[in-house]
Amino acid sequence: MKNRIAFFFILLMISTSIYAQKIMRIGIIGLDTSHSTAFTELINGGSDETFSKGFRIVAAYPYGSKTIQSSYERIPGYIEKVKAQGVEIVPSIAELLDKVDCVLLETNDGRLHLEQAMEVFKAGKICYIDKPIGATLGDAIAIYEMAERYNIPIFSSSALRFTPQNQKLRNGELGKILGADCYSPHKVEPTHPDFGFYGIHGVETLYTIMGTGCESVNRMSSDRGDIVVGRWKDGRIGTFRGITKGPQIYGGTAFTPKGAVTVGGYQGYKVLLKQILTFFQTGVAPISKEETIEIFTFMKASNMSKEQNGRIVTLEEAYQKGRKDAQKLIKAYK
Repeated sequence: MKNRIAFFFILLMISTSIYAQKIMRIGIIGLDTSHSTAFTELINGGSDETFSKGFRIVAAYPYGSKTIQSSYERIPGYIEKVKAQGVEIVPSIAELLDKVDCVLLETNDGRLHLEQAMEVFKAGKICYIDKPIGATLGDAIAIYEMAERYNIPIFSSSALRFTPQNQKLRNGELGKILGADCYSPHKVEPTHPDFGFYGIHGVETLYTIMGTGCESVNRMSSDRGDIVVGRWKDGRIGTFRGITKGPQIYGGTAFTPKGAVTVGGYQGYKVLLKQILTFFQTGVAPISKEETIEIFTFMKASNMSKEQNGRIVTLEEAYQKGRKDAQKLIKAYK
């Protein structure tokens, strides 16, 4: 009897040890962005064991933009960087998906995200899609709809959202938000609509502070930058300044009953990655589909305003155009 009890105790210890050592295997799609190497270093580098415990980036499919020079030129160097962290380079997304439990879709070219995400969805893998979730509003709507069709949790975000100061503002810790002015660099990429490629950082900061509910926007532009003014349904005003020429800075000002409060700027990728790893564990996205789609609707409406000499454009008008584009994209996967 004692031998039998000892035997079962040993089995229990072995199974407990195996369970405790189980690692969530992460795969990266796209080694054409600094986010890929930064995330790999944070998880695999071992500099913060409590942060990386339970996770490992095990494989990467490096492509990736094939047309944006500033992106595809990075790929050879980034391949070597992640290989040095023990990451296996694989020749296809299909092979990557056989080796991982969850996916960081990092491809810098938003035009490829829907096609690449579809492979992930069909394989049943939970997925974080780096900004921009798609090149256009239509892409964003289509990606969320296809994720829901395959019952795959997803989310997308700029790291600026999770700067501690911005989370305090978001949660009302610094007072009720009466309005906000936010700014970020605006690097024009001809393959993407205005703001979608890089200006999205500042737009997402604005939405982090203000929340959803913008109903209309108008935009003024010059070769130095752009100002978009949004009116929220409750009467609050929020602005985004995209800086084309000038200091490459991130931040802003939030207005509360007690006065003006500084909006947080860029403080590294760790704040975002912590949210991603929690998402991989729980399957619960920290940002709603509705908020991300409204961010893209805000950007599309601002583009429409620019094209029409600053006309006030409603987000509903912009959304309906994006919805039509999404329906065309979705048809290709029926």
